[in-house]
Amino acid sequence: MSSRRQFISLLGGAAVVWPLAARAQQAGVPLVGLLVSTQIDDRQIAAIRQGLKDAGYIEGRNVAIKYRSGDGRFDRLPAMAAELAADAPAAIIALAPAAALAAKAATATIPIVFSIGGDAVKLGLVSSLNRPGGNVTGVTFLSTQRIQPLNPR
Repeated sequence: MSSRRQFISLLGGAAVVWPLAARAQQAGVPLVGLLVSTQIDDRQIAAIRQGLKDAGYIEGRNVAIKYRSGDGRFDRLPAMAAELAADAPAAIIALAPAAALAAKAATATIPIVFSIGGDAVKLGLVSSLNRPGGNVTGVTFLSTQRIQPLNPR
């Protein structure tokens, strides 16, 4: 299994488990919202489902997932995030900076778990990487590369 797939499995399972457990005592099945900026990737869905399954949650049995995709139209994300928040999910998973920002703008109380390829602090998603604060947490893939000059011989 690739490290990206392992991460997404972890994201879908472990990071979402605590809000699910907290809401599992309520009537009905806990809901997880998934918000993506582009088309929903079947591999991401499979990894999130597997992560939830590893944590004891099976879609359709003891957890529901509501999928929302901007299909590349970022202007649609705020309305979709607001719709998800109105459904009072146990957590919202946001897979992209624009999706995470829209989810954060939609709610200050529902846990939001993000996976982005940018600086979450600079984007304003969290106050710091080691102490995110608020209702938003997740993983950011930052890569800094120090380029050394070539020494011609």
